[in-house]
Amino acid sequence: MVLDGERLDKFIFGELNGMSRSKIANLIKNGMVTLNGVKVKVSHRLKVGDIVEMNVSEPSTARLIPQNIDLEVVFEDKDVIVIDKPAGMVVHPAPGHTSDTLVNALINRLPDIYGVGDELRPGIVHRLDKNTSGLMMIAKNRNAYDLLVRQVEQRVIHKGYLALVKGVLDPPEAIIRGDIARDPGNRKRMAVVNQGRYSETYYRSLENIQNRTMVEVFPKTGRTHQIRVHFANVGHPIVGDQTYGGKDSVLARQFLHAHILGFHLPSSGEYTEKYSPLPKELADYISILGSI
Repeated sequence: MVLDGERLDKFIFGELNGMSRSKIANLIKNGMVTLNGVKVKVSHRLKVGDIVEMNVSEPSTARLIPQNIDLEVVFEDKDVIVIDKPAGMVVHPAPGHTSDTLVNALINRLPDIYGVGDELRPGIVHRLDKNTSGLMMIAKNRNAYDLLVRQVEQRVIHKGYLALVKGVLDPPEAIIRGDIARDPGNRKRMAVVNQGRYSETYYRSLENIQNRTMVEVFPKTGRTHQIRVHFANVGHPIVGDQTYGGKDSVLARQFLHAHILGFHLPSSGEYTEKYSPLPKELADYISILGSI
């Protein structure tokens, strides 16, 4: 959505996650970007209803690079592989970020995964943010992909997260509701806004530690940044979340970990649940808080 008065380069930067401002500026200067069919300056201010077009392609499968990156495999059969993704790993390539992603590792480990689902995201049926760790399932063939995507769409996938949020939650157990869409003031963020997409997050408090609360979280919907946005919106942002809550002096990542993943196996329809413990850096952070 174009915001009235927003600079052209800022708008594109918000829309294309991963592309640098300098690259965007070069594209505009070289006439690769048009506004309502004509070339304009980098600093041009947009109006509601403007049409921005870019003559730039995303990475193609021919340029996806197989990379020998270690993956922690929690489960694998002929149809699906469950990975415990570390914080810091991007799930799939995007403009300006074509290597060192989970997809680069997957196509190295599973060459036959090409063509399974989206050509730029082979096998990927759901995602985790770069700085969120934990369990992800990946389809290894087209039939498994279709079945897993259907489970995601029907919201029968069971996903549980562990999070540490600022402050003491009151009530200790509740459902957070708030429609989510792009933040009108910052297109790199999401926000609770009117006419956003309906979103619902259930949580229950596990422990209070040094004016922070460890919670188990079960999102009922799967919006971008949903857990992070919902807790920030109620005044309890996730510890270490630099986008929605500010930096932490000790923790270099956000304290959000996908520790439960339940789904029906494509091969048999049998329900299975996988678990992941807190990664060392999060467990160490809790130990530090406990010793203060």
